[in-house]
Parts: sequence; C-alpha cells; structure tokens
Amino acid sequence: MNAARQQERASATGNTPASRRGGRHRGASGRRGRPRRRGRTYVAGGAVAAGLLGSAAFLLDETPTGAPQMRAEAPATPVSSGAPATPVPAPTPTPTPKPTEIAVPAKGAGTFVTAQAGGAKVGQGQRPLRYVVQVETGLDISPTRAADEIAAILAAPRGWTRNPAHAFQLVSEGQPHDLTVQIATPGTADALCWAGIQQDTEGEYNCEVPGGVVVNLKRWVKGSPTFDGPIQDYRALIINHEMGHLLGHAHATCAGPGKPAPVMMQQIKGLHGCVANAWPYDKEGAFITGPSVQ
Repeated sequence: MNAARQQERASATGNTPASRRGGRHRGASGRRGRPRRRGRTYVAGGAVAAGLLGSAAFLLDETPTGAPQMRAEAPATPVSSGAPATPVPAPTPTPTPKPTEIAVPAKGAGTFVTAQAGGAKVGQGQRPLRYVVQVETGLDISPTRAADEIAAILAAPRGWTRNPAHAFQLVSEGQPHDLTVQIATPGTADALCWAGIQQDTEGEYNCEVPGGVVVNLKRWVKGSPTFDGPIQDYRALIINHEMGHLLGHAHATCAGPGKPAPVMMQQIKGLHGCVANAWPYDKEGAFITGPSVQ
C-alpha cells in the first residue's frame, strides 16, 4: 500500500526515474518549448519589419516643409565596351506577287493547236452543233482551258440552250465536227475574217465565218471599254454573239434606256442607253432583243 502511494506521488510530481531521464527531451516538444519558439519568431519578424522600414526610410527624402516624399532613383548607366554597336538590318519586305498577264502579240504564227477536250451534249436539240476549239500556236492560253470555258458558256441556263431547239457538243481533235472556234492574234483574226466574209475587223473585232467563229485574242484577254463586267462575262458575250449568227440571228440594237443590251447588239461600238449584258435570255427566261439593224 505504502509503495503504491509513493509511486502515485512520484507520478504526480514528475520525479519518476523515467521522468527525470526523459524530461529534457519531452520539454523540447512540450509546453515549455513553444513559448521560446514563438519568441524567436517574433524577434525575427521584428527584425525583418525593421529592415523593411529602414529600406523605406532610405528611399524617403525630406521636402523643405518636412513632409516625406518618394525619391526616384536614377537608372544605372550602362557601361560602354568601347566597340561600336552592330546595326541590326531591317527585314526585307516580301514583294507582292503581280497577277500574270496574257501577252497579246500583234500577229502570231497563223497555225493552231486543237484542244484535246470533249463533253456531253448540252441542250435539248435533236442534232447538236459539234465544235472544236483551237488556239493559235505560241499564245499564253491553254487550249483545253479555253475549250472548257466555252463549253460552260454554251451550257449556261441563260445561254442559247434555253431554247429547246438548240444543242451543242464539244468534241476533241480528230472527231467529226460542224464548226471551229478559233482564238487568234489581232493580225491573224483580221486575215481569217477577211478571207471568210471580206470584213475588215481592224485588229479589234471578232467575226463569224463559214464553218466557225474567230475570236480576237485582244478581246478575249482585255474585254471591251464599253463593258463594265468581269472578263468572264465579256467572253460569254463574244461566244453568244457569234454563235447567235450561226443560229440565224442578225444584229439588233438597244430597246430603250436602262434596258439590258441584246446579246446580238454590237456592244463594243456603244450601248446607246442600254445596260451591258452577256446573255441571250434574262433570269426569267425571256429572250432579250431590240430593233433590228439594217
């Protein structure tokens, strides 16, 4: 009993042998150690704050009235090495590519290359007009591309195939055909038109000749000063006008101011109040015409 009480008193006072041996170690992580760490933290924090305040005070200047004012520090002057600075070359601007222009010689070789192209019949006519496309030798025009463009013009909804009596078919070299569409230099076009219909085209105009159409390269490339639409539309006017002659249509003139010019009007010679137009029919399917030219 007495031994038990002595052990209880020893445990209460912390004087057990284990307590005496381990007390210092437990105190490092117990209640007595925490105040000392907090005190050191406060001291370190105070020292940092004092340092910051000292730095701020160093940057303050006194005005004549005693009011503190921030003083800007001068930037550091770079130290020159004594060697001249190497100039940085300006970037070279990239040149803007210019659109490729098709050359229009005054006169060509007089020989032709036939397009290796063909297509299905367009239009409802029972017997289509079969045609080949030729380009004068040496020109900057692909015969096949020219043939495809002409075929698209003749197949357009506002073209001559709007009339169910008409039909066309592009055929390739060596195939039976009814007519030839030739793109030629102004000099060659003049010679062909004069030989075909004794018409002086003056190096400017196209013509319809027996067995075909002669397209002046100048008009195919540059259009007309009286036609304000894109060049593709003017090419449509050339083909539709000359094909119209082959279909039996004569020249017509303007039907009235503000109206679309008939495709059979020689629009390059003036519109006479009409609006330039490349197609035989309007969007509603009505044939565009005007007074006949005698």
